[in-house]
Amino acid sequence: MSDWTAGYIADIGYTFGYYPELNPLAAKLAFLFSGQVYPSFSTACELGFGQGLSVSIHAAGSSIQWYGTDFNPSQAAFAQDLASISGAETKLYDDSFEIFCSRDDLPNFDFIGLHGIWSWVSEENQATIVDFLRRKLNVGGVLYISYNTQPGWSAMAPVRHLLSEHAEIMAAPGRGILSRVDAAFNFVSSFLEVNPGFLRANPSIVDKLKRIKGQNQRYLAHEYFNRDWRPTYFAEMVKLLEPAKLSFACSASYSDHISALNLTQEQQNFLKEIPDDDFRESVRDFIVNRQFRRDYWVKGARKLSAQEQLKELRKIRILLVVNKDDVNSKVKSSIVGANIQEAIFTPLMAALAKHQVFSLSELEILLQEDKVTMKSLVQAVMILISEGYVAIAQDEELLNNCKEKAVKFNQHILDETEGSDDINFIVSPVTGSGIYVNRFERLFIKYIKLGLSDPKEWSEKAWALLSSSNQRLLKDGKTIESDEDNLAEILKRANEFSIKRMQIMKALQIM
Repeated sequence: MSDWTAGYIADIGYTFGYYPELNPLAAKLAFLFSGQVYPSFSTACELGFGQGLSVSIHAAGSSIQWYGTDFNPSQAAFAQDLASISGAETKLYDDSFEIFCSRDDLPNFDFIGLHGIWSWVSEENQATIVDFLRRKLNVGGVLYISYNTQPGWSAMAPVRHLLSEHAEIMAAPGRGILSRVDAAFNFVSSFLEVNPGFLRANPSIVDKLKRIKGQNQRYLAHEYFNRDWRPTYFAEMVKLLEPAKLSFACSASYSDHISALNLTQEQQNFLKEIPDDDFRESVRDFIVNRQFRRDYWVKGARKLSAQEQLKELRKIRILLVVNKDDVNSKVKSSIVGANIQEAIFTPLMAALAKHQVFSLSELEILLQEDKVTMKSLVQAVMILISEGYVAIAQDEELLNNCKEKAVKFNQHILDETEGSDDINFIVSPVTGSGIYVNRFERLFIKYIKLGLSDPKEWSEKAWALLSSSNQRLLKDGKTIESDEDNLAEILKRANEFSIKRMQIMKALQIM
């Protein structure tokens, strides 16, 4: 492997993932809910952008000028082409972190994001990144960073070590990384069958390994088989980022902000007795056995008064981005029975079901008769956003400024859908973020834009495309064989799209 990789997997490309936390707008409600000033952003940078899907979407969906680098030239070339389609002002490079961070032609940044980078690069690169943050992140600027953390990796870390060692030492010369991934996982599975003492001390490893093996192979290669891999305790991160004058702002995972979703009352009371904010965060990681953190840090935190916080929260604009019938008041939680109170959930969903953009101020007025307080409204919205039911909307001026770019970007993705299913996200100018749209939905949108209004026409055109390349649909894990049954299944999906999703796509101004 060439030296330019610095020990990072480079012989296969990364997945085409989209990470909403890299959108600066996503930080808005998290900051305000935490009682902190939400800064404005005009320049942003993503370090290690992979295939560039997130940075391309966020550039197309905002007025922010984006910069970034990814050391893999194939990925950088793809990202440059993808980002240029919308006409957004982006400058993306294939520099190493060392070279990029020493460039003299970069502006200072209001936002810098790293997703899935920190835990997989060397300590030298980590030091380079911290120095870059010290020099190039503006006062008041925000860092988004995600990383593997302890204690959640305490059992799996030794298994990862075994996987990596097997891939490096036992693989036959010349075998590609994907075959080495398979061989390593097969070896560890065989190893666990002999009932080693490690397994007896960590019985949950068998189930964890089964779940991991079912994931995308490209993801597994990049997650587990790099030379550098080290989970970082939150307390270590505090010390590492201190030279850059960064302090922890809040979690980028909205559900973390609602203690009742993650902690028993006894645990909440225990944490309240800890006076130091950073130590309290460390202890919280042990209570929830956290394995992965998504965090916002800020260079110069500023607190809002209660009145200022309320004023800014009322300006937040949201809309429902799923079908109302798919929204459940019971939420994913480690606490049994966690849910949004029906007294809040029912009237709130009745209002949001129109798929219109509402400010929290407007919702507060609409729900006055139901005696819904602003505090309970904001908490419900935080939960709905964390579940993917609701999204934050941009101001009208920002929406209008990026609409043309979004149209260009989305048309390219729609056109590419006929030959590829790699990218499953398109940009909404309303939210400035990526929206998941599966392949059939993208085809239906394209056909509607071509003037076809009948779901039967969409399904026939989609089936003609698939059958021409000998593709068949899957249903309940089984291949649908006959032409008639394939066409019937596509028509079913087309009708569902027409009834359930078309209104949402229009509300998001994707159609």
